[in-house]
Amino acid sequence: MKITSSCLVLAALLAQAHAETSLTIYNQNFGVVRDVVPLDLQQGVNQVRFADTTAHLEPDSVILRDPKTGVKLSILEQNYRADPVSSGLLLSLNEGKEIEFFVKEPNKPDRVVKGKVIRSGYDRTRGGSDVFQPVIEVDGKLQFSLPGEPRFPAFADDTILKPTLDWRIHAEKATKLDAELCYVTRGMSWEADYNVVAPETGDLMDLTGWITIANRSGKIFKDAKLQFIAGDVAKLSGDEGSAYDAASPYQGARAAFDIGSPKVTEEVFDEFHLYSLPLPTTLHDDETKQVEFVRAEAVKAQRIFIYSGFDVNKSSYRGFNMEDIRDNFGYGTASNSKVWVVREIKNSEANRLGLPLPKGKIRFYRQDGDGRLHFTGEDRIDHTAKDETLRLYTGNAFDLVGERKRSNFKSDGDAGWTDESFEIKVRNRKKDEAVEIRVIEHLSRSTNWEIRENSTAFQKKDAQTIEFRVPLKPGEEGTVTYTVHYSWPVKLIPVTTDPFGAPAAPPQR
Repeated sequence: MKITSSCLVLAALLAQAHAETSLTIYNQNFGVVRDVVPLDLQQGVNQVRFADTTAHLEPDSVILRDPKTGVKLSILEQNYRADPVSSGLLLSLNEGKEIEFFVKEPNKPDRVVKGKVIRSGYDRTRGGSDVFQPVIEVDGKLQFSLPGEPRFPAFADDTILKPTLDWRIHAEKATKLDAELCYVTRGMSWEADYNVVAPETGDLMDLTGWITIANRSGKIFKDAKLQFIAGDVAKLSGDEGSAYDAASPYQGARAAFDIGSPKVTEEVFDEFHLYSLPLPTTLHDDETKQVEFVRAEAVKAQRIFIYSGFDVNKSSYRGFNMEDIRDNFGYGTASNSKVWVVREIKNSEANRLGLPLPKGKIRFYRQDGDGRLHFTGEDRIDHTAKDETLRLYTGNAFDLVGERKRSNFKSDGDAGWTDESFEIKVRNRKKDEAVEIRVIEHLSRSTNWEIRENSTAFQKKDAQTIEFRVPLKPGEEGTVTYTVHYSWPVKLIPVTTDPFGAPAAPPQR
């Protein structure tokens, strides 16, 4: 076989490659990089080097292909090196050797001393960190520090300055092409952040959504096309480092920047949603970048007050089954007095939204009488599809109070029933605002229950939850009472008898 060597260190061609660089970033601490590798292959075996990858590339994810002309690349061997040259690395390579140290001290002439590197302190297995102090022998004595700035011999041929991919590629004939390099890398993530601004009064608010991008990959991406996948993409947890506008398609929501500027676009992709920035952007290493992707005005965020006085410390009942709970006299008698403030936002076109909202943090602000903004709470949302409803807890109401106590308890375990009565009081201490408080009760002693008595109408929310709605005028107190009857099947215990019909004697101990 004819063998020729063409070592392509692509520094001179990186500008062209950067223009074609594109990224897809996932909100699970990884991304997909697509870059261009210009190849000038000679017939036979070619040695190709690409020295512009990330520091957290997953080598087994690398794809090198020619999607334009269909030339098949026969890759004989691939090597990935992520140990760029550093002072610590060079010290480790010179352990046991004598090198020069440049010494510069105040009020003294500069000088050069020679020292033997006994221990560098550099540990490749820990990402190149300096785990131990270096040990240097100077004039027959050991010191636990460098005597000066080390000076090293010239680089060896295999020394690299950046994380590098090396390939051995076989070509049937000489050819030139722009190959596509694609790989998965850790150290990249994004998330959505939302800010909601309310006027001094009312429930109509302005919502702004940002894409916040974090690049910790060890590489600068210049003029790259950025895209983002929203959704729960399966990524094996065993992977090393896993878990490190009117003009838009959605009437009523103004996306991205001012009207007339390029828009962040969104489309369904497989079972997820793909967002694309309209223009190339530069993403520096160790940089956090934000881009506005949605803006909507006059969004209704209904305020709801919820009192759930049922206060159970789950750790105290860890391992309990239904039988343990129904026989526990004190279960469900602890109470809290806080009334929750919840915001409900319908993600619909009628509510000036109606677009897929990626998961992220949402913050609420309200203006005071002088127009100043004040923070009023925050919560996190999951990926939320169009026409679904967001329910967001923003804190506890100051002037609304709840009180819950058990007023009666009767139980007959042998007969398989329990009756339990409660009295819930809610108070509105606001001076000039009427409210409605939704009282939530959890019926947890048995799946079979019946409300025998109730002072107020209720709605069954699920198999073991009911809700009472209590309207209150300013300064008013409301009371809800109810009795729940629980029942469960009774287990019959067979009685063993002797042949003559008399009960068998208990076993002797």
